[in-house]
Parts: sequence; C-alpha cells; structure tokens
Amino acid sequence: MSVDLTGGIGEEREFLFGEKPADPEMRESVNAWIWDSGDAVGLPRIGVEAVGGQWEAHELQVNIGTGDGRVFNVRGSGPTHSPLGPDGRPRILGAGSLSFELIEPFRHWRMRLDGPAVESTAAAQIAGEAPDPERRVEVSIDIDIESAVPPWENGELLPEAKRVLEEQDEGALMGGPRFEQLSRAKGTARIAGTEYRIDGGALRVRRQGVRRLGTFRGHAWQSAVFPSGRAFGYIVYPPREDGRPTYNEGYVFEGEGALIPARVVEAPWLRRLRPSGEDVPVVLETERGIVDIGGRTVLSNFTVMGGVGANPDYPVLQQAIVRYEWDGEVFNGMMERSTRGGQITR
Repeated sequence: MSVDLTGGIGEEREFLFGEKPADPEMRESVNAWIWDSGDAVGLPRIGVEAVGGQWEAHELQVNIGTGDGRVFNVRGSGPTHSPLGPDGRPRILGAGSLSFELIEPFRHWRMRLDGPAVESTAAAQIAGEAPDPERRVEVSIDIDIESAVPPWENGELLPEAKRVLEEQDEGALMGGPRFEQLSRAKGTARIAGTEYRIDGGALRVRRQGVRRLGTFRGHAWQSAVFPSGRAFGYIVYPPREDGRPTYNEGYVFEGEGALIPARVVEAPWLRRLRPSGEDVPVVLETERGIVDIGGRTVLSNFTVMGGVGANPDYPVLQQAIVRYEWDGEVFNGMMERSTRGGQITR
C-alpha cells in the first residue's frame, strides 16, 4: 500500500502568502524540528513567523543544541525575503539569515541558515541567565526536508478534538488552520568552525491563521518517524480548571496507509528542568489498543523567563531532541512541552 503524502490536503495550503495580508493579526509560519540519527547535534525548533502588522520584518527563532550541552540561538526579527520562487509562485518564507523554500508541495522543503548565533548552555538557560551577546559564532546550515508520513491536520482525526478547537479557546491557542508532517532530513551544519553531517528526521509545521496565547496553560507535544517508516505524534493540553474537555489528539502510523487516530493516556508533563537524560515516555490509545513509547532526552533548549520561581505565572518552555524506543526500534525525534513556572520542582 502506498503513502499519500498529501493526506488529502490541497497543495495551495503549502504555498506562502504572496503579499501582506489585510488582517494585521494574520500569521504565516514555517517551523521545523530537525534531528540527526546520533546525539552530536540537533535543531529543537527553527522557524520564521510572519505577522501582518509587522510584515516588513519577520520574526525568527533558531535553536541549535550539541551533545555537550551547548546551545546556539538567534532571536529577533530580520528583513523579509521575497516570497517568490523561480516560477513566480510564493514558495519562500525568510527573514534575515534564515529561509525556508517549498520545492514540491507535501514532499520537499529546503532550509538554509547563514549568519551569527549567540552561544550559551542549556544549564545557563535553566538558571535564567541572560545570554551574552558578545559570545557570537558563525553558523551555516543547509538541510533538505523530504516528507515520509502523511500530514496531520489538527482536529481532523478525532471528533472531540475538532469540537474543542472550534468551540473553546484551544482553537485560538492552536492558531487557526495548522498541520504538521514528519520527514527525513539530510544536510550539513557548520557551527563555530565544526562541521556536522545530519542524516535523520524532521517535523515540519505549517500554520496560517490568527493565534492568541492569553489563556495558554501549557502543553506536551512529541513526534518521531522510525527507520522502518512507523511513526507517531500527538499534542495534548493540560486539564482545564472548569472541568471541560481539553485538546487531546494524536496518531500512530504503521508505515503505509493512513494515520490511525489516537488519544494520549499518559504524557510527560514538564515538572522539572534537565538538559538531557530525562525519561519522557508517552502512552497512546487507538482503536487497536494501547501503544507504549519510551523516550529519553538527548539535548534541550529552554526558555525560562526570569528564573524558575521568579514569577509562578511566567511560562517555562523546553524544546528537545529525544531518543525514542517503540517495540525495540530506536530513533530520535522531537519534543516540546511547557508549563507555568509555579509547576516546576527542582
């Protein structure tokens, strides 16, 4: 049985806005988590976020981690790249030193980064230490992202998940129409004079919509595709204080056919901050039964506002590369999770 890499989504969803949207809150974004098969280097989120009200300078976020605990970041905004590809269609979303280019819808994207990044460590991030802007290093990365799994469009696998996104504030937190797609990734990364070969995987995310995060309570999000072609992914939000159902949706993929809908039974909520070596298993439930997937963090990037405990309402965010094990098969994947600072224990 073949794999439909479009998932039935029209290819127009892959192309970028050709001009500034009329709505100043409208957001266009391309993000990716990229990992090697080893533990020397990973990119636990790299992306461009374009908002209608600031269209001349898109926001970019670059997180790069190495196995020795170092992190390299780019934050801020950069001059907008032309969205037009060689054929005149809007294929490019870029800002400053970073760009994503659509080569073939639902099959092939190319990511390039060429410029300075600020060096720090995951331990310093956990401590809430501000990065030293003088610790700049040159980074050059060129990655081909080729799809391996059908795209997952949020709310399209489980009726309850769709209802929650349409009727509750979880839809605004998600940011409108959004899908993600697991892929293979190959390329090179040159960081502070050291060159790394990357031959692993990626999760690519596309979003076009209005996003409002005022009621954000945290989340857990994990995904990976294994060498056999099997894959999984999910996003779950923590229980609501009003007792109403919250967003809980995911899938299992057996290497062919369609995504199998899943719900999260147990998720590794963010409760402590560890750069690596933390167990982060997940348990999913499908109509075929329970799926247990083990995981252990390889490298991480943290966003800790003001230090843990400085303000219990401040969000704490971990973006990580994780080594997963599923029925004896082992490979790397991504994880992102967040919570309010008051939920963190040392």
